[in-house]
Amino acid sequence: MEIDLGSDSDTEVEAQEVESVLSDEEGAIRGLSALPVENSTDRRALCARCSRPQKVCLCPFLPVCPLDVSTSLYIVQHPAEEGRVLRTVPLLAACLPHEKCKVLIGRRFGEERYPELATVCRNPGTFILYPGAEAANLEEMSLADIQPPYALIIIDGTWSQAKDIFYKNTLFRLPKQVQLKTPISSQYVIRTQPTNMCLSTLECAAAALSVMEKRTEIQEIILRPLQALCSFQLQHGAQIHHSKEHLLKTGLYNKPMPKNKRKLKKMELLVNNVKI
Repeated sequence: MEIDLGSDSDTEVEAQEVESVLSDEEGAIRGLSALPVENSTDRRALCARCSRPQKVCLCPFLPVCPLDVSTSLYIVQHPAEEGRVLRTVPLLAACLPHEKCKVLIGRRFGEERYPELATVCRNPGTFILYPGAEAANLEEMSLADIQPPYALIIIDGTWSQAKDIFYKNTLFRLPKQVQLKTPISSQYVIRTQPTNMCLSTLECAAAALSVMEKRTEIQEIILRPLQALCSFQLQHGAQIHHSKEHLLKTGLYNKPMPKNKRKLKKMELLVNNVKI
């Protein structure tokens, strides 16, 4: 049986076509190689201390040396907060010694995966800052009868995220629940808060540490980088964000009202000054 392999002329044509395809591919590759490659040094370099881009570094507003505090902070951060651009936790951490401010990222915190946190939660000197009917006012508590070391757990996230973390992690039901009694208006004006009295994580930590350490200057020192951050953002086009409570009361809330009855009820409570 004979197999027709084609004539010599057909073979030459096929070879030319293959060579043409290869030359086109090589040309494309050469073209790609000629494109400028993003150099890691061209990206916005971040400051190692404040985690801000170096051009807008806030280190001049941080304490020269980390604050000397006896209380250990444990920031339990929802994963969604990690990706936010204008975060306050890096500024808070930059004000304190590394061993006094630990950030744990996640939604669920089990004893097996977080043995150190489990030990801290069982320590009688540990408190968790979360408002509610069962929470004691931190300003009215006496630490004299509680043996150190002291630790404070703060949940970093939106109110719904914080609620989910608090109630779905049994470890966080072990420490004594506390809240801040003194009304403080948030200075974090570049992010919308639910109510006028809602504070950022940095502001909560600053106020709580000031009380627990009995040093009023702590609050002022920790707030400085936040004030500088907001001032810089406002000078470069950012707008002041009023709380949702303020917008509802003044009739400036321009978003569609929720159809969900539960969410609608929350808005009514905000307008009527009922604590949610």
